[in-house]
Formats: sequence, C-alpha cells, structure tokens
Amino acid sequence: MIAIAKNSRPAAARDTLVLLDNPAQLRNLDLERADRQYLTEQLEADPSMAACDISGRLVLVHLSNTKNRTQQLEKARRAGDAMALRLNAGKRNEAQVVSLQDDAELTLALVEGTVLGSYAFRKYKSDEKGAPSLEKLGIVAKEVTAAQVDELGDLCEAVFTARDLVNEPVSFLNAKQLASEIRNLSRNAGFKVEVLGKERIQALGMGGLLAVNKGSIDDPAFCILEWKPKNAVNKKPMLLVGKGVVYDTGGLSLKPTPNSMDQMKCDMAGAAAVACAISVAARQELPVHIVGLVPATDNRLGGNAYAPGDVILMHSGLTVEVLNTDAEGRMILADALSFGEQYKPELVITVATLTGAAMRAIGTYGVATMGTASDNEFKRLEEAGDTTYERVARLPFWDEYGEEIISDVADIKNLGSDLAGAQTAGKFLARFTTHPFIHLDIAGPAFLTKKDGYRTKGGTGVGVRLLYQLIKQRAEA
Repeated sequence: MIAIAKNSRPAAARDTLVLLDNPAQLRNLDLERADRQYLTEQLEADPSMAACDISGRLVLVHLSNTKNRTQQLEKARRAGDAMALRLNAGKRNEAQVVSLQDDAELTLALVEGTVLGSYAFRKYKSDEKGAPSLEKLGIVAKEVTAAQVDELGDLCEAVFTARDLVNEPVSFLNAKQLASEIRNLSRNAGFKVEVLGKERIQALGMGGLLAVNKGSIDDPAFCILEWKPKNAVNKKPMLLVGKGVVYDTGGLSLKPTPNSMDQMKCDMAGAAAVACAISVAARQELPVHIVGLVPATDNRLGGNAYAPGDVILMHSGLTVEVLNTDAEGRMILADALSFGEQYKPELVITVATLTGAAMRAIGTYGVATMGTASDNEFKRLEEAGDTTYERVARLPFWDEYGEEIISDVADIKNLGSDLAGAQTAGKFLARFTTHPFIHLDIAGPAFLTKKDGYRTKGGTGVGVRLLYQLIKQRAEA
C-alpha cells in the first residue's frame, strides 16, 4: 500500500496533486504564468482534473465546486483515483498532495481516492506488468492533522486487506485459513479472537453451519472477535455478523451456468468487512465495545451434502426446512445470530453477499438494507453511507415477507417465493435475533467485473469504510 505522511512544505521538483475550491488559488503555487493559465482553462472546461507537464514534473489539479456534500467528497475521491492512474501510468514512485483550501475532509477524500485507486491483487502474478508504481504520498495541508493521516492510513490498509481476502481463491482461503487471517489481523490491531473448531461447533448445536459444511472435506470454523476498551461509551456491545462462505457452488441446488460460479470466492466478503472494520476500530482505539461473529465454511455438493427437503435443527432450537441449498448464507448467519443473543447487544448488523435479488434491485451502486432497528439507527447508517459513498437503500420489511417463509413441515423454510428475495432472506435472519437488527446485503458492490473509479476490479472491500464510519459515529455520539 502507498505510504502516506503529513509534510510541512511542498517539494519543488515533485509530482504534485493540487486541491482547490477557487481557480485563483493557483497563484499560491510556484508556477509560470503560462502554466497557471493553461491549468485554469482546463478547469473551466472540466473541474474534475487539469494536468500540466512542467519539464517532466506532473501537476494535477482538482477544483471542488459542488455544493452537495456527498457528491463533493465523492468527486474528490474520483479525482484522486484519476490522478493515481496518471501517476502509475507514468511509473512515478512518489508524489505530494498540496491543498490550497481549508476543508480537511475534502483533502482526505482526495488522498483516499488516490490510495484506494492504486490497489492491485498481485500475489499470483509472475511479472510486474501493470503493477502500480506509486509508493509514497506526502500531504501538505495545514487543515489536516497527523492523527487524521494515520487514521486514513489504517482505514485504507484495512480496505486493501479486505480486497485481498475476497480476491483469494478457495485453493488458499478455506475456512481454516480465513480464521488464521483473522487471527493475524487481531495480533496486528489489538482485538481478541477465539476460533471454534468443528467439535465445538457440534457441541453448540450449530445445525445450520454444520449442514452447509456437510458436502465439504474441509472443516468449518466459527470466529468470535471482540474489541472491548475500558472507556467504551456503550454498556451493551454492537454485534457485527459477517457471512464467511469461502466458496459457494450452490450445493446440490447447483448454480446454473455460465459465469455463475466464477466469482463465488467473493462469498465471504461480509466476513472480510466485519473483521477489517473491527481492526481499524481497534487500531484507532475507538471507545466502542464491538463483538464480531464469523461463521465460515464452503458450500459444496460432495459426500453427504445437505439436500432440498432436509429439516435442520438450528442453534436457536428452531427447525428449518431446506428448499434450496444455495440459500446457504442465511443458514450459517442464523446460527451466529442465535449465538450472539448471549451478548444482549444494543444493535445487531449482518453483512453478507446474500441474494441476487438485492443486486437486481439496486445494482452495484450501493448496499441494500432492511431490518427491525429504529428509524434513528437507519438514519445514522444512511449518514455513514453518504459520508463514505457506500450508500444504503432501505427496502420495506413488511410482515407479509415473513409469512412467505412459514413451512408446512418445520418452523420455517429457507426460501420464500420468487419475488422480494432480499426481504424474505432478511425475514429469515430476523427470526434468530430478538435485538434491534439491521441487515446489509452487499451482493451488488462486493465484487466488480470492471473498475469503477477507486473501486478496483474484483473485490472492492465494501462495508469496511461504512461500518467503521458507523462505529466512529457511535463513539462520537
């Protein structure tokens, strides 16, 4: 990842990324009049970015002239990404951001876009072709503190880690290895982790997780993450539950072809988001008590795989009729939610690549959300989504959706009708918690088939920034 640091003054010969809110501020840069005029003319035509090559030194300028705050921050991030593309194409190793305006949040957004846009998953590449070259980024901005720079560095590193985990194939990242990676995160960040193996999972009666795992030759894992600072502002913890299906074939309800399984290494993106968000909260020592739960397994169709028609006794004591083995995420999340009841949380949030229905509803542009939490909780979530541009779209959660999962042979079934699949999945999860509940379905934005600004192709790390911002808001409240 690019190393970012606050500098006291600009370096004259270094490639420079400039942020301003008035073209007249270009006079504060050490530029020839002709170069300044050239940049001004470009900004009049397109304020997103102007570029000038001054004897081999790149000067790239973004003019912030949007009044809508959400769009203003996002345009700065996207400008940072465009600047990173230019620098990496030129094989530049080091650059500086020079702010000529007074908005710290805006400056940090530009830096964030530059850093996040410079990500590439290179672990299995044998050459350096196409690898980002940018390694260091200095920040010259009187409005930004060193603490804010450190926080942004921790956050970007966590997003990179989440992207790496999502991009890893199951040939490396099985359930046991995912648990090992979460342990590594905990050691580096300072939160606690306990990993339960198959025997403990069986002893706890986690029938949903065990059922999904029946077709696999690899054992499941159940990770309990906790960040509990002494000065926590909440008496009851926030409970974050992330889906950890490391690979999903659909089981005996095999996914149809073509291209339906190509991206299914991403089915643990919820687990990655939860673990990485907690890691940033711990690094930043936010005064919020957080518990994270990650049930992990792959979903295969070998051996004694669970089958449509099976009735599963869940950890909560409820019975579930299985109608589709590809509705496996809700099975493992349900056991985690039931296990989480012991913490008596003030708020429960599930994060999962759960349904194609959510992606069809809102595309890859945001996160579908629903649940039983108060309108105020959803308002805070929406504010966090607008701040990070990991926007949320709240779907209705009417009682009728719950009626669709009533079973003739068990308490409930794991599939509703062919309509409103995101909501019936959410209603299934809601049966396993008695506390205020928010469900985030990240199926759309978790894995992209093409680059979208600083959201690079493949795993995006969606949810890390959103959850961290929500935790931070709770700390400040």
